[in-house]
Amino acid sequence: MQRRAQRAHQAKRFNRVLVCAAAVPAMLIATGCSSDSGSEGGEDKAADTSASASASPSPTVRAAVYTDLPAACDVLAEKTLDDLVPKAKSGKEGQSDDIATRASCSWDSLTDNGVDGSQFRWLNVSMLRFDSDVARGAGDELAKEYYAKQVKDAQAADGAKGVEAEPLSGTGDEATAVRYDLKKKEGTFKQQTVVARVENVVVTLDYNGAGLAGDKTPSADELMKDAKKAAAEAVKSVTGTKDDKAGKGDKAGGDDKADETGKPEGDDKSGKSGKDDGGGGSSGSGAPLESKS
Repeated sequence: MQRRAQRAHQAKRFNRVLVCAAAVPAMLIATGCSSDSGSEGGEDKAADTSASASASPSPTVRAAVYTDLPAACDVLAEKTLDDLVPKAKSGKEGQSDDIATRASCSWDSLTDNGVDGSQFRWLNVSMLRFDSDVARGAGDELAKEYYAKQVKDAQAADGAKGVEAEPLSGTGDEATAVRYDLKKKEGTFKQQTVVARVENVVVTLDYNGAGLAGDKTPSADELMKDAKKAAAEAVKSVTGTKDDKAGKGDKAGGDDKADETGKPEGDDKSGKSGKDDGGGGSSGSGAPLESKS
């Protein structure tokens, strides 16, 4: 009886060991499934993040208003040129690798008054246009920076005496007139500089005059009056490029073409303008402040 009871007890212990051994693989399997599930969740999250990043919109910048410049030597009417530079020969166009971006033209005249001497006049108009660029910013903002620099440079011209500056209204979006005297061996030259900005284009007009060989020095007020008038006329020539192009676009169906491509006119020139601050000649400099006798 005792031996039979021992056998029964041993059988019960053996059954318990089998049950526990069977439970261990089940736990391992459950743990493995839980680990796989976590890994898949991480991959899904990474995929969602990548998709979200690729769907982010590309940076944009507002388009520049003006995509071209007028011919520099044609921005002023013949009457205006007759008043500012009497009997001047045809304008001398400045060198430029892209006249749609930067352009300039200059005129000079020498009126001989016999024994009383002569009157010298020099006029220069330069234009610099800025395109909008994602990396550099909107064209009008770039033009504002250049405009401020031109005004500052005009007031800091080498040898300038009695510098005065005043803001102008009715000439583009913003404009400043600068005047000063510059004494040279030939006489005292009266320098007038008008810097104006219209949207993404900066116009700089330099005008100076002098009485040579004993002739009287011209009135700075009269010279400035003429300079302001000419600057306003040059700005209107710039705004006319937009109006003319818009009219041509309507006739040729240009607006529809732009809508189809989704690309604003002039984008192929983006980044070309304003590569340096040299413009078509800085204000107050480059003028041949001497008689060409």
